[in-house]
Amino acid sequence: MVEVNSMYQTRMRHDDIKAQIDKLEGLAHVTAVHPTFDAFDEETEAILIRIFGRSHPYLESYKYATLGEAEAIVNLPESAQEPLTRDMPKKGLQQRRQVLQSIRTDLQGLEAQEAEALTGEDHEDPPGPS
Repeated sequence: MVEVNSMYQTRMRHDDIKAQIDKLEGLAHVTAVHPTFDAFDEETEAILIRIFGRSHPYLESYKYATLGEAEAIVNLPESAQEPLTRDMPKKGLQQRRQVLQSIRTDLQGLEAQEAEALTGEDHEDPPGPS
């Protein structure tokens, strides 16, 4: 069995999304009434492109969320649409958070499947004559 350096911590892709959610929470509390999130959006889109590629539907969903128009694309339930959704910047902020949380949840499931596949037993026959 290969020994893994215990000092090495595997960085999971969902951690990148979680970091963006945390940043978004911080931005929500320090920005003006009509916040602009251009730098945050560029960084988030770059992360999504790195993880999923340019043509993945998650990137499109996030772009719609930046405009406050993600309800139809990600089927947000009515209860998830808070009363302050009349304010487009706040609505966009809320939808960014919801889309990122959805992506993170999906990634955690995929990463768990990958980890299970990578730690499975090796059933290959040993080299040599059969």
